[in-house]
Amino acid sequence: MSGLVNALAILAVAVLVIARQFRTRRINADRRWWLVPAILAFLALREPGLIDPHHEVEAILLLGTELLIGLATGAGWAWTTRLWTEADGTLWSRSTKASVVVWGLGIGLRGGLFGCGVLLGVHQDSSALLLGLAVTLLVRSGVLFWRSQSLTPAADRSPAYGGGVAQASWKEPV
Repeated sequence: MSGLVNALAILAVAVLVIARQFRTRRINADRRWWLVPAILAFLALREPGLIDPHHEVEAILLLGTELLIGLATGAGWAWTTRLWTEADGTLWSRSTKASVVVWGLGIGLRGGLFGCGVLLGVHQDSSALLLGLAVTLLVRSGVLFWRSQSLTPAADRSPAYGGGVAQASWKEPV
């Protein structure tokens, strides 16, 4: 993909994800929470311009820092998201005002990192930003999935004893 298409894809994904997270929404605790980040990472890694061949060390340091920022943003976003269960056992989430602060810091740090790259003369492709977004979403989804496991209703968990054997709710006549 071209740089413009990557930038538009990054912007569209970020706007969609951010807008969805600030509304109260039901969480489906299925096992595919990693799929969208994996697709974004695949799209980022298939591009040849991820590392500037003329400034390899600096480009690798910038990419590593981008991934660390993505990791911190994803973890901060996940821990500032409110999770709760309703009486019927459904799991709900909503990002908080602290999540806005985490996103603002993440965007500010990424902007500063881009400025450092410009000062160093490193060619920066949008693939690094796309990979950083993938890491952010992967960490956030993983932490929320992990946090949601402690909120599942007790009826869904296996019993401490008895091996899941159902007990009769009525008494047999003798």
